Amino acid sequence: MLWSSIATLLLHIPLCWVLVFKTSLGYIGASLAISLSYWLNVIMLAAYIRYSNSCKETRSPPTIEAFKGVGVFLRLALPSALMLCFEWWSFEILILLSGILPNPELQTSVLSICLTTITLMYTIPYGLGAAASTRVANELGGGNPEGARSAVRVVMCIAVMEAAIVTIILLASQHILGYAYSSDKVAYVNAMVPFVCVSVAADSLQGVLSGIARGSGWQHLGAYVNLGSFYLVGIPTALLLGFVLKMEGKGLWMGISCGSIVQFLLLAVITFFSNWQKMSDKARERVFSDDPSDKEHLESDGSDLP
Repeated sequence: MLWSSIATLLLHIPLCWVLVFKTSLGYIGASLAISLSYWLNVIMLAAYIRYSNSCKETRSPPTIEAFKGVGVFLRLALPSALMLCFEWWSFEILILLSGILPNPELQTSVLSICLTTITLMYTIPYGLGAAASTRVANELGGGNPEGARSAVRVVMCIAVMEAAIVTIILLASQHILGYAYSSDKVAYVNAMVPFVCVSVAADSLQGVLSGIARGSGWQHLGAYVNLGSFYLVGIPTALLLGFVLKMEGKGLWMGISCGSIVQFLLLAVITFFSNWQKMSDKARERVFSDDPSDKEHLESDGSDLP
């Protein structure tokens, strides 16, 4: 996956340059370039699955057995998808709301730049969260709650360091960041950088905590947390600051940042007070629920997963 992503990126850069600057497509060329690059990555991964010996045992004819655990999967997958959707939809709503502010072109452009910036910065904690999700899930499924707890401690230390480093870099580049996006909105973008730093710091921590939640099977709880944080706190606060108190774009962003902070605090409390032994027992019950013989063997000798 890493090498296919690197190959896609190396091909995307010249492809984007050609479609944007060497054709008459302009920004449409940029959209086309990213779409082609996504599909190129899909083709690479599909080819690997099709021809690699590592995936040989997965290339079997589809049978009804493939759908045997779809109910359990959906009970985890749908809340997990809602966790992400509730968060990202709130930021999209923020951009839409900026369109009814005075000078909507400026407000929408600057908030879109801020959203692009935090999306770029979020790739790091999102990757850490994915790794934490896998590690925690493996440890819980393997009957090792202490290993899961240790993984949480390690990844949170990394997340705190990453948040501090990225925030410092953003603050240090406050007076030049706007030039990366535009030559006529630099002052407004630069003024938004401190507020963006708050969002980046909160997202760095909650992104990892969200991964831990997914690995621990708390998807439904995480969905409720995101729903409450952004739609009961974040967006109402943004409306209050942006429209009632006349803070405009800054107010909207400060409001949604409040939602991110509340999300981080709630996920942190849930993680801190978690009963890892109980979650490990539940995880192993899910693992062996479809194979009674394995479950009986597990209960008889107490062995861990191979």
